Amino acid sequence: MFHSVWISAHHSVYPETPELYASLCFRSFYMANRRSFLQSTFGLGAGLFASRAVAETTHNESHTSSQVAASGGYLGTSSGSLSKIDTRGGAVRTTPVVTTDVGDLPFEMDGDVKVFRLTAHVFKQQIAPDKTIDVWGFNGSAPGPTIQVTQGDKVRVIFKNELPEASSLHWHGFEDQIGYDGMPGISQEPVRPGQSFTYNFLIKQEGTYFYHSHMAMQELAGMLGAFIMHPRVPYRPHCDKDFAIHLQEYAVLANSTTPNTMMMEFNWLLLNGKAGPLATPLIVRQGDRVRIRFVNLGMDHHPMHIHGHTFYTTGTEGGRIPETAWWPGNTVLVGVAQTRNVEFVADNPGDWMLHCHLPHHMMNQMASQAGPMTRMAGYPGGKGLRGDDSHGRITPRGENGDEMKGDMAGMGMGGMKGMDMSAPKPTGDPAIPAASLGAGTQATAPDGPLANTHLDAGMMGMMQEQNKKGIKLSQEQQRNLDAFDMGSDSMKAQMGETSPSANNVPNFPQDAYMEGPMMNMDKLVEKPENLGLRPNWSRFMQGMMTFIRVLPPEQYDQVVSAMRTANRPNDPYVSLYATPQKGTRG
Repeated sequence: MFHSVWISAHHSVYPETPELYASLCFRSFYMANRRSFLQSTFGLGAGLFASRAVAETTHNESHTSSQVAASGGYLGTSSGSLSKIDTRGGAVRTTPVVTTDVGDLPFEMDGDVKVFRLTAHVFKQQIAPDKTIDVWGFNGSAPGPTIQVTQGDKVRVIFKNELPEASSLHWHGFEDQIGYDGMPGISQEPVRPGQSFTYNFLIKQEGTYFYHSHMAMQELAGMLGAFIMHPRVPYRPHCDKDFAIHLQEYAVLANSTTPNTMMMEFNWLLLNGKAGPLATPLIVRQGDRVRIRFVNLGMDHHPMHIHGHTFYTTGTEGGRIPETAWWPGNTVLVGVAQTRNVEFVADNPGDWMLHCHLPHHMMNQMASQAGPMTRMAGYPGGKGLRGDDSHGRITPRGENGDEMKGDMAGMGMGGMKGMDMSAPKPTGDPAIPAASLGAGTQATAPDGPLANTHLDAGMMGMMQEQNKKGIKLSQEQQRNLDAFDMGSDSMKAQMGETSPSANNVPNFPQDAYMEGPMMNMDKLVEKPENLGLRPNWSRFMQGMMTFIRVLPPEQYDQVVSAMRTANRPNDPYVSLYATPQKGTRG
């Protein structure tokens, strides 16, 4: 009996010689431990038949926890658990990738060839509320539009160069002919201004790839885009939502619109060409399995972190990782020139953060201070030290330019009538006990121009201007100003978030511009995807940040309905509105 069961259990592993293999294994087992064998025969029948029944049941199920365990999966109950896999039957189809704030590149058919047209040019693009810069990109977008194809497709990309200098396109991760690799002077001649070049591919791979200029400074000015190769046989387990997110950074000096591609430090950190709070959230229904494809082409590595869920890393720029090698986490490091795919079950409802976890990448418009202007006496509580030297060292009043003189004194201030800072100065501010500040110099002089007494007056001027009592603004200026919530309730809320004695604390405020909570910009970034977010959310969303909105079915339907009704041109979410086909997605 044991002999027959052993053959049955191992027949699928060694089908050519099942009888021989079973005989050898049986003999080896018997000779090694005769006593154990004889003892195991008593009462063996029921147990062996039960084991065989379990094995047959497992074999007949398409996806079970035991099957996952056999392939090295985690059997817990967290949102990233491999035990939460698809058990539905029916046809499987590929889920289109959504690239928020970017969209797809359309194609036309020439026989059995998909033809895409990419044009490189210079244009202006809004990257944050009230911040527009000059970028180099493709078809009016930086990053460029996403190209989606399927394994086995014949693809033609017609590239036209409308830049002021030569360029070419490299197809990152492609295994194809050298003539279409895109390395100027090596695999092809550079494409000069006004000229075109045609790239032809037979798609043999699957996974997350991208295209980019192979001129380094052009890359840093915005010239990249995703190239998604869907597998011929859709991935399992299926994903209901599939997103692509580009990780970018720009160095743009204050009052400038031109990225400095020579810089090694960056003050604008973007997801799909937008910084928070302008970046569009990812919209998913509670219970959806979600895939996110991170693409990084910049100067920094980015540890991408997702709140509220555990994911598995399932793919790289080399394609899909075998399931037994997936690893769990909630942060994945996406290195320069890499892609990383993560998947998770979105079963935890809420507006969850998705962001780079490098602290400087959770800010906008970072810039070193020109002197200790925010460290003057009285800011923010009417008391404090004179300032620091932008390196955290406290200095006496006047040493680092905190007394306005020279060029600063000669600056015309006529255009700042709406920000009146002419409130009377207090008679003085008391000294702060040296014991509370270590060896720091004590404050003894009156409030400086950015003390609370002066800032309050300036804020009143700005509110009067918003209420049409100030100077005349252009329509664009007025629209942007109206979008900031400067009502008394909002202002009181913000002032209440800072301690009156905050300026007595070393390293407050930090040596960066706009490093703290911003003004309420909810109105300025209104869009259907933001429907239902907590009021004042925009004040705390900066840099390389957005949301994954895991919405219960009723709220999900409301948000998606508003998105559909908006009828926006080139809507990246358009595939979401299509009537679902029968069967599951891959």
